[in-house]
Amino acid sequence: MKRVGITISLMWTDYLAPASLDEALEALAARAPNARLIAGGTDLLIELDLGVRAPCALIDISRLPGLDGISIDAGIVHLGPLVTHAQVVADPRLRTAAAPLALACREIGAPQIRNRGTVAGNLITASPANDSITALMALDAEVTLRSVQGQRVVALRDFYTGVRKTVMRPDEMLTDIAFAALAEDERGAWIKLGLRRAQAISLVNTAVTIARDSAGRITRARIALGAVTPTIVRVPEAEAALVGGRLGDAAIAAAAKLARAAAHPISDVRASAEYRLDMVGVLVARALRAILADAPEPAETPALLWMGETPGQLAGDFAVVNGVAVDWSTVHEKSLLRALREDAGLTGTKEGCAEGECGSCTVLLDGKAVMSCLVPAERALGADVVTIEGVAALGPDDGDGLHPLQKAFIAAGAVQCGYCTPGLILSGATLLAEHAAPTREQVKEAISGNLCRCTGYYKILEAFDLAAGAGQPA
Repeated sequence: MKRVGITISLMWTDYLAPASLDEALEALAARAPNARLIAGGTDLLIELDLGVRAPCALIDISRLPGLDGISIDAGIVHLGPLVTHAQVVADPRLRTAAAPLALACREIGAPQIRNRGTVAGNLITASPANDSITALMALDAEVTLRSVQGQRVVALRDFYTGVRKTVMRPDEMLTDIAFAALAEDERGAWIKLGLRRAQAISLVNTAVTIARDSAGRITRARIALGAVTPTIVRVPEAEAALVGGRLGDAAIAAAAKLARAAAHPISDVRASAEYRLDMVGVLVARALRAILADAPEPAETPALLWMGETPGQLAGDFAVVNGVAVDWSTVHEKSLLRALREDAGLTGTKEGCAEGECGSCTVLLDGKAVMSCLVPAERALGADVVTIEGVAALGPDDGDGLHPLQKAFIAAGAVQCGYCTPGLILSGATLLAEHAAPTREQVKEAISGNLCRCTGYYKILEAFDLAAGAGQPA
């Protein structure tokens, strides 16, 4: 294969890729507090790029073996520190064992964000609007923190000390998330209110779990609120009011009123405090009614944007980019987006927002669609990367160098300015490899992380219909 040289830029101070958990903890202990562990990096890279966080060493744990497992042992669910939101969404066991978490993870960001962002990272970021925290708080989760000095277990309700503040020490790593699976007599719900259907920070979110006996009386209730207090909190007054009674209109109204009284929201550019306060009661009531109705999970199979098995990968100093072995040994301290454009000369991948919001920089990394602006360039060492320049290889070889979706975009007139098109094509080609005949809802979910300001999306959806209707790819 052809080998292409790469040059150097600057973004962070150092990048380490330890081969084991012990090695990672030793590196963290040696460099703390001037080092950060990185797995998904969907928050951290934005903070570094914007200067919100001072440059530091990055210790990339994203490929450490054995840390991305999901298990249920003796009724206890364990999530490893590298479990992504997409993995939670894809695991059918968690749709019943951890319904609030499964529901929350499906609404975090967009598929590209869910493919990189981890549940552990969401907890550690400690924003009061983070969606998975509310779900895990209602599941009464606990986390294991480990360092070279040993480990400790902390209940999630005791983990947070303020906005974006936790009890973690600079030399500690979160190595496990554990909680009891919902029992047969338990049901859970999770609801958020955002300004749009995808890529939206919660204005308010809530998670609820309810256990009932054979007579329908509530034996245990947990209600958690997000984005309305400095930290995500439980509402013990509302929980206590529910226990012993039956779930009906009067009980729901009383619990919603008590939950509203527990909230102390702020006003910001997204919503006023008064609006958030009203929505607390609305969302808690909706969550309880969903449990009362035993509302099922979304029927649609998720659009994960996973290709499955990827081509053979190279070890050492190379990355495979569009099937070509590229010398990646001198790529340092920049995003994968910048490395592809500036150093590999692959300018089809566009920079729109550089914050994981627009999807113009979508590429495939080891068979999964990601936002390349949120991936350290060094992460591509030994990995397989596909950009718009190589997307034709994801479909049948018709000899014209185009993917069926590209031809469908042309036929449907789905391109106007074209800036967003590379990202849409990468997301769409991955979807068609995952679901040869996707439903309209799966298409919408697949491109929910790709913003287009010209077309209004109607021609884009028509292009998907054309590509899928032709039965391509198989």
